[in-house]
Order: sequence, then C-alpha cells, then structure tokens
Amino acid sequence: MKHLTVTLAQAAGLAATMGAGLALAGTAALAEEVAPNAVQYGEYGEVETSLTGVPGDAEAGAVIAGSKSKGNCVACHQVSALADVPFHGEIGPSLDGAGDRWTTAELRGLVANAKKTFEGTMMPAFYKVEGFIRPGDAYTGKAGTEPLPPILTAQEIEDVVAFLETLKEE
Repeated sequence: MKHLTVTLAQAAGLAATMGAGLALAGTAALAEEVAPNAVQYGEYGEVETSLTGVPGDAEAGAVIAGSKSKGNCVACHQVSALADVPFHGEIGPSLDGAGDRWTTAELRGLVANAKKTFEGTMMPAFYKVEGFIRPGDAYTGKAGTEPLPPILTAQEIEDVVAFLETLKEE
C-alpha cells in the first residue's frame, strides 16, 4: 500500500505553519465557503461540491486526522498511514483503502456528517452547528447552546477528504 506517513514532529510543525498559511489565503476562499446549514447532501449523504472552492491539502488533513484536538480519526479508526500516532481505535472501519472505497463526494459527506449516510453511526458530524441531542442539558444544565461552532472548518473538511483520498489499496 502507498501511504502518506506523518510523524508527530512533522505534524506539530505543519500545524504551526498552517495557521500562517490560512491567514495568507485571503478572503477570496472565505467568500466561497459553504455554511454548515447550507451544505447540499445527496440522497445517500454525498456532497458533490467543495465546501470552500479550494483544493484540500492532504498533509494538513493527515495532521487533523491524527490530532486529538481536531479530527482525531484514529480514536475510532485504524489508519496505517498514521502509524506514528498512538492508540488507534476499532469502533469504525479501517480507513486504509478509503480512497478506493468511496468517491470524493462520498468522503466529503461522511466527514461533514456521516449520519446522512449511516443513520445510527457513532461518528461525530464534523460540520454541523445545530440539531444535537444534548444530554448535558437534562443532567447538568451546562451544555452549550446552539448554534455551536462546527468541529472542523470547511477547509479542514476539504483537507481531511484530500488525505483520505490518498489512502489507496495496492
């Protein structure tokens, strides 16, 4: 299998430079960004149109997928390309070969809101801002009020999709 491998040190360095890169991206990309409530899902949860109009960055997506403070895909999925990131989960399917199993539109839909494809999934909706089941309200009264910010930005969704597209079977 051909994999994109990112060490934790590389991930930290890339994360530091990503902020500067995003700041330099300008407002043109932001003007085209699709808001979470405006995403057009297909019949099976696919999202045909880019959320930003800007191609995703696979290396940045790998950092997000392995980052516990962002995507944290490895908490539930095994990803051989992120072998340096500890504690891969077994709740979700292996992401090895994801780029062969799903189209770009399907991957975008799964990352944005997998519940549109798999209704009972435990996978979080990474690009959703309202309509959550909030058990904290009933028990503590301290749950955040909606709308909440999405877990990932539109560009981060595109970056993760670009990374997942690199995960091919041999």
